[in-house]
Amino acid sequence: MSEEQERNVQDSHADAGRGPLAGMRVVELGSTVAGPFCARLLADFGARVVKVEQPGGDAVRSMGRQRDGHSLYGASIFRNKQLASIDLRVPAGRDLARRLCEQADIVVENFRPGTLERWGLGYDVLSASNPGLVLVRISGFGQDGPYSDRGGYGVVGEAVSGLREINGDPDRPPPRAATSLADYIAGLYAAFGAVMAVLERRRTGRGQVVDSALYEGSFSFMEPHVPAYQQLGVVARRAGPRLPGNTPNSIYPSADGGHVVIAAASDSVYRRLCEAIGKPHLADDPRFATALARNDHADACDAEIAGWTGGETMDRIEAVLESAGVPASRIFTVADIFRDPHYRSRDMLVELADPDLGEVTLTGVVPKLSRTPGCVWRSGRALGTDTRRVLSQDLNLSEAEIIALERAGVVVSSDGEAGQDDGGRREVTA
Repeated sequence: MSEEQERNVQDSHADAGRGPLAGMRVVELGSTVAGPFCARLLADFGARVVKVEQPGGDAVRSMGRQRDGHSLYGASIFRNKQLASIDLRVPAGRDLARRLCEQADIVVENFRPGTLERWGLGYDVLSASNPGLVLVRISGFGQDGPYSDRGGYGVVGEAVSGLREINGDPDRPPPRAATSLADYIAGLYAAFGAVMAVLERRRTGRGQVVDSALYEGSFSFMEPHVPAYQQLGVVARRAGPRLPGNTPNSIYPSADGGHVVIAAASDSVYRRLCEAIGKPHLADDPRFATALARNDHADACDAEIAGWTGGETMDRIEAVLESAGVPASRIFTVADIFRDPHYRSRDMLVELADPDLGEVTLTGVVPKLSRTPGCVWRSGRALGTDTRRVLSQDLNLSEAEIIALERAGVVVSSDGEAGQDDGGRREVTA
């Protein structure tokens, strides 16, 4: 690490707890994606998040790419958190977790429904001594109902929600996005629910349970298709690159092998598009003159546009359409994003000093707040990095007690970093 990076590592804790959730204490009992993402959102905006991680490590550490044995996914989704490794499968570990939860404003978990209750960590137990506690529960199918005891992975929730059925080309099986889409949607709703519950607690002093189901979060994105089925019996199907009932809104080829997205469904924008591509007569063609007519003749409309884009380079297409005020863009790769000046200017690529990875780039904070912005001050670290600090500062355990727990295998502290709250950053807010 460079001298500047080492200084950043030492000084980064000054930025912890900045943002509108400053002073909030969160315990994350979740694993994989949905729970950790929910808690990461809270941490980005100033909450102090203690992630309780099993001694074997969160499953997300084995997902995605590794560098020299270090999880790149973990560097991002565990950012801004204190990482304490506690074995919840043994009574002593569950007792430690219970004591942490009794001090928390918010607890986030995404185990199968009933798991916390079997461990003696149900809401009735935790809220008895902490009546203001907000317990965020993320599961595949919710805490009740006939499917509640089913295992709930994101892809399963996506399938049940109907969202998977409308994704992809109509002549092929429904594909998935190459990311944990349903988990992220459910985690986002869970964080939203947590903040709403905290706001409500200001009036009543009482906490509550936030129930976020993977399938329900994804199903909420089916909004236009629900009344269409109920009223007209229309079953939504895969429509390829098009947005059904919104023409033109699709992808079109370029002469140099790329694809451009063009969204010009409103009549005024469509007229500008026709002028820009040198086909002004299409604006008055009865097949295309109105939005409803274009929907009825989507194949023909798209063919006219593709006839123009297919003869132009991507740079030329983007320049012409931008000049005409027509929303359009090439489809970005991650490499394009790293080269793009707008991402940099909006602080959506955050560069941090990491003790294992050197400099690591993570996604920025969303959304942007003008007065109380969030902040990325620390990348996700090794298993058990903060176990000793959490046990000492939060639970007032002595050094001898911590050593005894380590020797018994109840907790794990990372070698050489136990008790350090390091973390480097180049200051980035949102």
